[in-house]
Amino acid sequence: MTTTLSPAVRPLLRHGAEMFVAMLIGMALLGPLLTPGQVELAALWMAASMCVPMALWMRYHGHGRVLEMCAAMVVPYLVLLVPYWFGVLDGHAVEMGGHLLMVPAMIAVLVLRRHEHGTPSTNPVVRALGERWPAAIALAISFDFWQAPVVPPVWTLLVCQAAYLFWGRRAPRTQLAVFGLYAALAVAVLLVSPHNGVLLIALGWGAHAVWDLVHHVRNAVVPRWWSEFCGIFDLVIAVTILMVWF
Repeated sequence: MTTTLSPAVRPLLRHGAEMFVAMLIGMALLGPLLTPGQVELAALWMAASMCVPMALWMRYHGHGRVLEMCAAMVVPYLVLLVPYWFGVLDGHAVEMGGHLLMVPAMIAVLVLRRHEHGTPSTNPVVRALGERWPAAIALAISFDFWQAPVVPPVWTLLVCQAAYLFWGRRAPRTQLAVFGLYAALAVAVLLVSPHNGVLLIALGWGAHAVWDLVHHVRNAVVPRWWSEFCGIFDLVIAVTILMVWF
């Protein structure tokens, strides 16, 4: 027995998933920029860090009721601050409770205003930021590497290039040749000293960022969103590994 989603439900789920991703990006990129000691400021900054990218994404697609959706994220924190001031809740409960309460509040706005859509933004800044969503996700995922650089095992480079083997059916020889170069690099890393091996791994990630750029410019082999995402991620990995090496 198979079930299909109604035409009215599918856009809601897609819209909700997009907003959820935008909120996570905001938490990863904007949240750490400010760590206020006061619970009130911390709660409001958490809500603001999620509202900014979500509002940008909604404006980019022309979704209506941006202010109402932002209010659905801020009001739960404001409501929970009242029992906090009376000593009923602690700061952790305010933070976690705000996250939980904003979900039904946002769903309510989605359901009640599901037919209210505007026109996609023509603002060049909004369009430019909205179209760079793969780069934003890559930066969000790799944000912690700047604070705590790590050196991934060399085999992760082989896995990364294997993705191009999977997509590279239109240019199998080229992709296979590059995979062979990374296999040789992995052998070299095992043969040299650990210190020099770290440098080789960094160079491998940096070279793969250039490889991503080639595919992105040519718009070939892989989807452009993948080459953009992978290129930014690879570059961050390469630079942060060099921070460890130096």
